[in-house]
Amino acid sequence: MNDHKQPDLTLARATKAHGTVRLPGSKSISNRVLLLAALSAGSTDIHGLLDSDDTRVMLQALSSLGIGVGRRKNGVVTITSPGRFRILQANLFLGNAGTAFRPMTAALAFAGGDYQLSGVPRMHERPIGDLVDALRGLGADIDYLGESGYPPLRLKPAMARGEAIEVKGSVSSQFLTALLLAAPVLTLQTGQDLRITVVGTLISKPYIDITTKLMAKFGVEVKRQTDAAGQLVFVIPKEVRYQSPGTIHVEGDASSASYFLALGLIGQGPVTIEGVGADSIQGDMAFAKTIEQLGGQLQLAANSVTVSGVSVSSGARLKAFDADFNLIPDAAMTAAVLAIYADGPCTLRNIGSWRVKETDRIHAMVTELTKLGARVQSGEDWLTIHPIESGQWRAASIHTYDDHRMAMCFSLAAFGPVPVTIEDPGCVAKTFPEYFSVYEQVVS
Repeated sequence: MNDHKQPDLTLARATKAHGTVRLPGSKSISNRVLLLAALSAGSTDIHGLLDSDDTRVMLQALSSLGIGVGRRKNGVVTITSPGRFRILQANLFLGNAGTAFRPMTAALAFAGGDYQLSGVPRMHERPIGDLVDALRGLGADIDYLGESGYPPLRLKPAMARGEAIEVKGSVSSQFLTALLLAAPVLTLQTGQDLRITVVGTLISKPYIDITTKLMAKFGVEVKRQTDAAGQLVFVIPKEVRYQSPGTIHVEGDASSASYFLALGLIGQGPVTIEGVGADSIQGDMAFAKTIEQLGGQLQLAANSVTVSGVSVSSGARLKAFDADFNLIPDAAMTAAVLAIYADGPCTLRNIGSWRVKETDRIHAMVTELTKLGARVQSGEDWLTIHPIESGQWRAASIHTYDDHRMAMCFSLAAFGPVPVTIEDPGCVAKTFPEYFSVYEQVVS
């Protein structure tokens, strides 16, 4: 469980949203940049790094492995490294941070040390078998310390071998991200190019784009190909090595932007979100198009976006949708709650990855939306949500399952006519510790 247990928070009924929000740094970018800096010789100054539970466990892990971590008064974090991990024996606790656990598994598999990786109980329920199978195929010596296919893990000294590996793409894009981030370490040992073939459909493709674009900033260009069978293949040349860019800036978190885009949509706005915009490398910025489809108006600048919408508290309705959210599964949770204000049933498709997140998000969403009075149908990878009509709303206490996104997206339910209580609001510390104070500055 999280270390930020707070009293339940009952939200005042909201009717309007207006103001400007400066986003915290992107979690996905922050933890990738931290690992890339640790694998690059020299010092890297990181501006805008997210300060949250997930980045703290990554920073603690790097420090435990002998990587220098420095902080300045202006918020800049400096990572100093010889380009490898100095400490060859460590027990690392990585909380419930998939963006730390999966890439660290790959990076440490061939670091020449003896490591144990563990997390919170939910982390030990999140599958990692496809990544471990791929690493074993390259010569890794990895043992499961509990149930096969799941953390915790023990990694023993091993040398990489081979030039080609396959990884399934259907469970989590983090498995491919982990292999890509670790690839230059592997090619250094093998002296060969590494070909990573994705078997089956790759979910959450935009997160792979984040990975390859950040690798390029550290001097490693990944080649993307399609083989004769139509499968996606990533090639990492044997001669590439990570090089620190010296300074790197972390853009705002586009997944967190989704809540404020939604607030501008249902609370008339305008709400301006600073930190992401037209120049963003994050796929979750595609959620802005969903906001437009629901009836919002957007103004997009290089590093900001402004949204205006309608007044759902006065009876206005959003446009119903039936959409594939495979590419933006995190922001899709925001769409699921917005569906209660629609003018007809809304269907979210291709969201099977929700099942293996911080909680089973499909089950959690069905349970909590039903409490509010919505009628919800679900399957293995889809949800259909019927809007809540006048007179059907029920006051509800929303269980958050130690899942930051459940807490944040259900804050949108405060625009209904009944009291909404968020249980354990402190769980937002995983990615956005100040969420509810920022929310209260925008909403009235």
